[in-house]
Amino acid sequence: MENGTYFYFMLFENLGCIKYAFFTLGFIFYCAVIFFNVLIILVIFLEKTLHKPMFILMSCLSINSVYGTAGFFPRISFEACIIQSFVIYSYASFELTILMLMAFDRFVAISKPLHYNNIITTRFLTFLIVIAWLYPITFLSIGALLTARLTICGNKLLKVYCHNYEIVKLSCVNNTINNIYGLIVTITTILIPLGFILYTYVRIITICQRSTREFRSKAYQTCIPHMMILLNYSIALFCELTLSRFVNGELPIALSVVLSLEFIVIPPFVNPIVYGLNFPDIRKKIRSVIKASK
Repeated sequence: MENGTYFYFMLFENLGCIKYAFFTLGFIFYCAVIFFNVLIILVIFLEKTLHKPMFILMSCLSINSVYGTAGFFPRISFEACIIQSFVIYSYASFELTILMLMAFDRFVAISKPLHYNNIITTRFLTFLIVIAWLYPITFLSIGALLTARLTICGNKLLKVYCHNYEIVKLSCVNNTINNIYGLIVTITTILIPLGFILYTYVRIITICQRSTREFRSKAYQTCIPHMMILLNYSIALFCELTLSRFVNGELPIALSVVLSLEFIVIPPFVNPIVYGLNFPDIRKKIRSVIKASK
């Protein structure tokens, strides 16, 4: 493919006039995502009482939401398509690694409450956050370089954004290495973090079942919001993987667009709402920030 050639997202092309409604709805959700997540970031940053590991990780999740949704834009060159694919993939991976840290934080708080502050120190938390970002970036950067070296013979993607697997399928040369490495990336950035998260919550539930009713109630109160976020994201991720790998082109176009946009828009939109509804400290500070702005 020559430089300057653009990819075209065929799902948008085949929607006709409905694509403008999808664009408008997507733009509204995008503005809402930016507003709610920036609000969460500011609230946690400004309120010193919220400078705790659990809330710091929440702010990291909101930062990642802003980062991920910023990667979605239409008509795109080959170079920009590689970048967009990297941004969206890294957003997806960051989401899981941050949720993994949240699960670990809750596990330490519930299993070793007296030693929590000695274990989850500021230095250790910073180290974990840095690793949570570098871990997927390393694997995804190699994948982006492998895709960038391919010779592409087409410019029509059956997606609403750049997807690495779809780009590889347009290659004119042997792409076996890319397919094998794609499987490695899926295992390292999705299956391993997700497996750790599920294992951690099973351990938490086991500990709670052996504890007093009061302890169990407090533990569930802090864990359930994270579980809701994990469930919401897992459903969106499952829909995206299924749509991309197994039923690509077989579903109605409008449904394919909705499922693709859900992956980018719904989790970042839902996460701050879950925080606001379930954590009184955040809800109280949000009210004070809104009142101060009037």
